[in-house]
Amino acid sequence: MFREGLVRVARDLGFDVVGQAADAQSLTELVRADPPDVAVLDIRMPPTFTTEGLVAALEIRVAVPSVGVLVLSQFVDTHHVMELIASGGGVGYLLKDHVGDIAEFGDAVRRIAAGGSVIDPEVVAELVGRRRHRDAIEELTGREREVLHLMAQGRTNSAIGSRLYLSPKTVEAHIRSIFMKLQLEPADDDHRRVLAVLTYLRA
Repeated sequence: MFREGLVRVARDLGFDVVGQAADAQSLTELVRADPPDVAVLDIRMPPTFTTEGLVAALEIRVAVPSVGVLVLSQFVDTHHVMELIASGGGVGYLLKDHVGDIAEFGDAVRRIAAGGSVIDPEVVAELVGRRRHRDAIEELTGREREVLHLMAQGRTNSAIGSRLYLSPKTVEAHIRSIFMKLQLEPADDDHRRVLAVLTYLRA
């Protein structure tokens, strides 16, 4: 139903829809036989509904580099976005929720056909957030990262001290420094230890 709706939208926007495919293998065969300007894929396609669409997109980029690919996804997946971006220009990654904006969808297809790249704003925000977390973690000293790593394992200050041969006061000093460098100010509603671990995991 989603595919049929997308076809109608594309035709209303003036695009020629030269083929449809229910699975990734059929899609790649269609593209090889009659390369379009842009192939639009769902990241989850039969038979397993995991990453068949992404795999097909990357295969198309290798087999027929002139074809642009627009991958649609229900969720933000920055790992797959990075794989797609690394394949060169003429690629796009949009969340399905935003395909409802007809003008935005049409603009994305045209930009990809012209060799440009289109990445969903929410995905960009996630990538920027990951970079910010990574930069904050990189400001920590090696010892502070060791302490934070053990915090992420759920260890108490006492256990961290025993593991790293540090006194309780030294462990507390490292944790205060971690909070400061990660800009985690004291707050009644927030548990800084948990927030520090979340920042570490996101990075």
